[in-house]
Amino acid sequence: MSKYIPGNQKHLTLEDRKYIEKSLNAGCSFKDIARYLCKDPTTISKEIRLHRLSDWYHKGCFNNAHNFCVHRYHCKKVNACGKIILCGVKCTTCPTCNQTCPDFVKERCNRLDKAPYVCNGCPKAINHCTIAHKYRYDAIFADRKYKECLSQSRAGINMTRHELHQKDMVITPLIFQGQSPYQIITNHPELDMSVRTLYSYLDKGILSARNIDLKRQVKFNPRKVHKTQIKDRSVFIRRMFSDFQALELDHFAEMDTVHSSQDSKRVILTFFLTREKLFLAFIMNRCTKGAVKLVFNKLEHQLGTYDFLTLFNTILTDRGSEFGDPESLENGINGIMRSSIYYCDPMRSGQKGGIEQAHTMLRMILPKKTSFEYLTQWDLRTIVDHINSTPRESLGGRTPYDVALAVLGFIQCLSNILNQCHIRRQLLYICVYKYLHSYIQLKSPPVTASDNSLSIFSTSSTPLTI
Repeated sequence: MSKYIPGNQKHLTLEDRKYIEKSLNAGCSFKDIARYLCKDPTTISKEIRLHRLSDWYHKGCFNNAHNFCVHRYHCKKVNACGKIILCGVKCTTCPTCNQTCPDFVKERCNRLDKAPYVCNGCPKAINHCTIAHKYRYDAIFADRKYKECLSQSRAGINMTRHELHQKDMVITPLIFQGQSPYQIITNHPELDMSVRTLYSYLDKGILSARNIDLKRQVKFNPRKVHKTQIKDRSVFIRRMFSDFQALELDHFAEMDTVHSSQDSKRVILTFFLTREKLFLAFIMNRCTKGAVKLVFNKLEHQLGTYDFLTLFNTILTDRGSEFGDPESLENGINGIMRSSIYYCDPMRSGQKGGIEQAHTMLRMILPKKTSFEYLTQWDLRTIVDHINSTPRESLGGRTPYDVALAVLGFIQCLSNILNQCHIRRQLLYICVYKYLHSYIQLKSPPVTASDNSLSIFSTSSTPLTI
C-alpha cells in the first residue's frame, strides 16, 4: 500500500538525506524514518545500502595491518604456507596469512549485514572497533552519488548499432533536403523518437547529419535597415500597433514584401493568415502602392467581397513605402470597406512573427540575392504549395491546408488548393461538380483535400469547356 502514501512517488532530496543521517546517528529504525518522510521503509533501506560510504579503519596485527582473521589475537601458527622450512615467524604477522591459512575466517559485523547496514549509531567507538571494512551514511556523499547515477542513466543512446543505422538512413537525407526535425518526426512516426531527442542526436554527432546542416541552426546575419519608409506620418493615426492590440483579435492577416536582387525590380507580396497558418504570395513587377492595390483588387474580384472580408478583414504590416496609401487598400472595388490596415512599430518585425517565419521557409527556396526577373506566378504557386503542405507543430502536426479546409469550408478551400497545385480551371469545375453530385445524390462523405484529387479526373471522358 506504499503507493497511497503522500509524497511516496517523489525522489529524496538533500534535506531528506540529512534527516536520514541524523536519525541513523540517533539509532532510529527505518519505520520511524519512513513515517516522518512519508516513504516506504524499503525506500529508506535501499537508499542506505546503495549510497553508503565505504571506509577503512583497521590496526591489524604487528607488521600486518591487513590481517582480517578473527583468530589473529590468539593464533600461534608458524609456517602455515610451508614455503620456508625453518620459518619461526608467526603467521599473523605475515602478509599472506589471509590467503594461505586454511583456518582463516574473515571477521564480520552483523550490523553491516542487516539493518541499519552502516556504522551510524554504533555504541562502539571507532578506535575500539576491530572490523576493518566499515560503512557509514553521509548525506552529502549520498546526494552526490545519487545525482551522478541519475546523470549516467541518461547518457548515451538506448538503441543498437543496427537500429541507429536504420534511423540514420531515414533522417540524414531528409535533413539535407531542408526538412526540419519536427517535419521528419511528424511524417515518419516509425522513427519512434521525440523532436528533442533528434536535436540531441544531431548536437552530439551521433547521426551522419550535423546540427550545422539544419537550415536555421546557423545564426542570422545582422538585419539591414531599409530606407524605403513611409514619409507621410499622418497615415499612422489610429493605425498604430497599440491600436491593433486594443482590438484583441484571435486571428488576422499579416502582410509584407520580399525583395529581389539589385538587378531586378520585381518583388513578392506575401500574406499570412495567423489562424490557419496559411501562406500566400503574389509576384509584382514593381514595389509601388499601385502594384499592391492591383493585387488587392484582383483578390477581391476572384474571391468576392464577402470572402475577401472573411480572410483579410484586419491586416498587420510594416512601414514600407509600398503600403503608404492604406485608404486605397481598405476601400474595395464597389466602394465597400474591405479591410483595415495597421502598422507595426519601427524596427519591430517580431510583432508580425508569423509571416517572418514563413519568409524563412521561402528563403530556403529563394535565397537572398536571388533575381525574381524570370520568376512566374506559376513557379511561386509551387513554392507556396510546398510551404503550406508542411506539418506545423503549432497546428498539432497538421498542415495549413488541413486547417484551412476545416475552418474556411470545403468548396472555397478546395478551390484555393487546386489553384495552388496548378490545376486548370476546367478541372476545378469538374472536381466541384463531382463533389456536389456525390454529396447531394449519393449522400456519400465528401472528398478531402488530403486525398489524391487528381484521381477524380481519370474517370472523366470529356472535360468541360470553360
